[in-house]
Amino acid sequence: SIQAQSGISVSPPRNYFTVAAGQSESKKILVSNPSKTTRLDLAVSLNDWNYDSYGSNLIHDAGTLPNSCANWISILPQSYFSLAPGETHEMELIVSPPATASDPIPVHTAMLYITQINPEDAVNEHGANIKVSVRTGIKIYHRYPGARLPQLEIDNFSYSDTKDLLLEFTNNGNIWADGTLNCELINQETGAKTQLSDAIFYTIPNDSRKIIIALPD
Repeated sequence: SIQAQSGISVSPPRNYFTVAAGQSESKKILVSNPSKTTRLDLAVSLNDWNYDSYGSNLIHDAGTLPNSCANWISILPQSYFSLAPGETHEMELIVSPPATASDPIPVHTAMLYITQINPEDAVNEHGANIKVSVRTGIKIYHRYPGARLPQLEIDNFSYSDTKDLLLEFTNNGNIWADGTLNCELINQETGAKTQLSDAIFYTIPNDSRKIIIALPD
């Protein structure tokens, strides 16, 4: 329970590019300071990211993953800017795959971070004085032009040791595949149905995903 006033609002939080090698595509990102009192000094940086088997984000240094597009990204007008309370800044994001790009990877990704570089004074739960800064991430997806071939292959659906249901599937397509998992139980004696909680998932090609579906008591 840390007390702080800062926040950063970005729109959209995910950006999808379809652009050929040697070409460029640009999109606009709006960055807002929702605070009524605090000025934000902000810096823009790039990282790589991928998912673990449960769909959590793993962050890596820029340009280190085979499917990275971090080195193809330009940010205009600059990588440092300030926002007064309530102010909004328009940033242009340009993705330019090199003309020599010929890799077979169907989807490339990067993470754009916007980080506050003027930390604020705050007090933590123990009463100690600390410095707090905020950061938000924007996911970037790229694919080359061509037919979209979404394909999710279910590998296993089982009753797990933790007394939950475990669904395992793989994205065998050539495109990012996001969706919602719906599951219900049917009492074979009475026909009564029990709707379980929906689960939202995000995948990129070659991802193997595990989704735990909690069962009622």
